[in-house]
Amino acid sequence: MPFDITAVVNIMGLSAVAVFAVSGALDAARQKMDILGFMLIGTATGLGGGTLRDLVLGNLPVLWIREPIWIIVCLVASAVTYFIAPKLASLSRALIWMDAIGIALFAVVGTKIGLDFGTSPLIAVCMGVMTGSFGGIARDLLCGSNLTLMNEELYITTIMAGSVTYLTLNSFNLPYSYDLVGGFLVAFTLRALAIRFNIKLPNIYRDR
Repeated sequence: MPFDITAVVNIMGLSAVAVFAVSGALDAARQKMDILGFMLIGTATGLGGGTLRDLVLGNLPVLWIREPIWIIVCLVASAVTYFIAPKLASLSRALIWMDAIGIALFAVVGTKIGLDFGTSPLIAVCMGVMTGSFGGIARDLLCGSNLTLMNEELYITTIMAGSVTYLTLNSFNLPYSYDLVGGFLVAFTLRALAIRFNIKLPNIYRDR
C-alpha cells in the first residue's frame, strides 16, 4: 500500500486545530465563560491562522467551509475541554503547553500548504508563521489576555525554525514524512526549552 502523505498532513492539521481549540477553550475557562463561550473561543483559535492563510493565498472558500470536519473538531474539542478544565491543576500551564504543540504542528502544515500552492520558500515560511500565530492572537484578543507572542521567551522564532527545518528537509526529497516530523520536533523542542529555561532573543529595548 503506497504511503499517503496527504493523509499525514490532514492528520497533523486536524491535530493542530484540535490542540489550538483546546488552548482557546482553556483561556475561556480562565475567563469563566459558559460552554458556548468555550466553543466560540476554541473555534476562533483553532481556525484563525488557517483562515487568514487561505484568504491571503486566495484558496477560497476557506478550508473549514469546504470541509466542515475542521470546525466540527474545534467544537468537539472545546466542548470536551469545558468539562475537563475544572480538574486541571493549572490552567495557565496547560494552555502554554497546548499552545506549544499547536504552533509546532501549524508551522509545518502551514508551510507545506504554502509550497503546495506554488509560493516561493520565503512566502511559504510566512504562511507557516501566519498559520501558527494568528489563532493564538485571536484567542488572546477575544479573551482580553496578554498576547502570548509578546512574551519575552522565544515564540515566533520557534515557528520560523520549524518552518525552515521543514523546507530544508523537504529539499532533500526524504522518504515519507520525515520533513514534517523534523520540522515539528524542532519547533516544539525549541519552544519547550524556551518555556523551561526562559530563553530569549537579545533585545536592545528590554536590556537598556
